[in-house]
Amino acid sequence: MRDFSRDTSALALNTATLGHILDGQGAGWSPEQVTDACAERGFGGIVFWQREIGGDAVRIGERVRAAGMQVAGLCRTPYLTGRDAGSDDEVTASIDMAAGLGAPVLTIVTGGTEPGTKGLADSRKRLAGRIARHADHAAACNVRLALEPLNPMFGGNRTCVFTVRDALEVCRALDLPHVGIAVDVYHVWWDRTLPEVLSGAAGKIFGYHLCDWLEDTGHMLLDRGMMGDGVADLKALRRMVEAAGYDGFCEVEVFSADNWWKRPPAEVLDVIVDRFRTAC
Repeated sequence: MRDFSRDTSALALNTATLGHILDGQGAGWSPEQVTDACAERGFGGIVFWQREIGGDAVRIGERVRAAGMQVAGLCRTPYLTGRDAGSDDEVTASIDMAAGLGAPVLTIVTGGTEPGTKGLADSRKRLAGRIARHADHAAACNVRLALEPLNPMFGGNRTCVFTVRDALEVCRALDLPHVGIAVDVYHVWWDRTLPEVLSGAAGKIFGYHLCDWLEDTGHMLLDRGMMGDGVADLKALRRMVEAAGYDGFCEVEVFSADNWWKRPPAEVLDVIVDRFRTAC
């Protein structure tokens, strides 16, 4: 397992950790401010959200690289299934934005179950079909698509893929080298099948997302813990992911409306570096 005690080159910030996914949250730092602050602290990468980028993808990507870091990824495609599914044009635009940034990975959060259906089979069939429809364009843009399973509590409205096993089944059905998975601690820490499932995931893990599960979490979306503050066994999880061959960025993604989003961003970034070195 990699030693992070003195090396933060594998550390990436997902800007959601500073509140940038919702209006009125966080300090409202610009991509340039975030880039400079991360570079000063030795981060290796940044993952942006579409809403921050607008038409400036190329410029922002170049700015990050000029600061000595990488754009590690982009969040995310529109939903591909469910009542809030985005259009094909919106999916294409998200791929193009990732390419403009120079982001090698675009995260997919599937969306919920298809209206008028029961169970999951129809929704997952729709999901696979929509990924396949955009796969050639993503490959041509050198963008890998990372399917992220979500905790089952998001079933129905945000996801139809709940476990790493579920996500890998979709990937294997598609059998495309640039379609894989993202493993997010918040969503999978509880799954005791992970050792077995991840052992067969070589070459399919495109992202690893760090946070923690608070023992007394107060909101299923916006009360994630900073690494080390919760009950997830972070080092065991990373050991499994790395044993499957993953050697990429560890992306800190903490949605925390009542705690971390209320703190000065510089303080949050300092804590992230300390926790990455000691708890992850």
